[in-house]
Amino acid sequence: MTTDIPWEKAITQVLMDHEGAMHYREIAEAVFADGLRGNVGATPAQTVAAIISTSIKKRGSASAFVRTGLGQYMLRENVDQSAEIDEPDEPTSQIEDVETQESGGIVRAFAMYWSRDYVDWKSTPALLGQQLKDAQEVDFGNQVGVYVLHDARETVYVGRAEDSLGRRLKAHVSDRLSGRWDRFSWFGLLTVNDDGTLGELPTSSASPHDWIVTMESLLIEGLEPPQNRKRGDEFNAIEYIQVLDPELQKRDVKDLFAELQEKLG
Repeated sequence: MTTDIPWEKAITQVLMDHEGAMHYREIAEAVFADGLRGNVGATPAQTVAAIISTSIKKRGSASAFVRTGLGQYMLRENVDQSAEIDEPDEPTSQIEDVETQESGGIVRAFAMYWSRDYVDWKSTPALLGQQLKDAQEVDFGNQVGVYVLHDARETVYVGRAEDSLGRRLKAHVSDRLSGRWDRFSWFGLLTVNDDGTLGELPTSSASPHDWIVTMESLLIEGLEPPQNRKRGDEFNAIEYIQVLDPELQKRDVKDLFAELQEKLG
């Protein structure tokens, strides 16, 4: 059984065990993989980023952590003379919003090639995902943004969800596109709170740079051009992996039980 140690201690342990700088998403994954915490909430990556950046801003050069690049951190004691660090001029108690500090563009969460068969379309669809395996699940049914429909060979449709991603996708289960897609991707504007709920739609304060980063990233992710070896240079939105809707699991068990009863007479 995993004993949850404090987040800051867990982060320190991970950085001690892994050489060099790590992205806050990698640190979050290692915290869970190394058994340092079993309860990581719905937003472990943002939790790690917030704890480290708060430590640096409050303690300055007395912090155990240093920032070496966009979203990259390491232990101060492991920094050699040649390493570049990004350190505040003086400690401050003001905590900057993690998404503003670390993310480029306006997309806050996204998912790639989720399976249509993992969603229960007979009711209000729950689009379930998680940051890490065994992290708290998040329902993205009310996410807003853009989505892409795929079949086995190509992208077949791009649409926008201004009020509910789940409702927009459900409409395509029975419209003219019904037989054309089996996977979908989405790019959302709403952040995820640590309790697994979706945040509010952000006010429009995006700069031209933010829009350019977003457009580049959406095109790279959606089209996968062969000469682009990585996603947009400053695209740091959190990707979520899909979780099978438990209602489908219950229905499968119920159908299997009914089938066995029929066979047994």
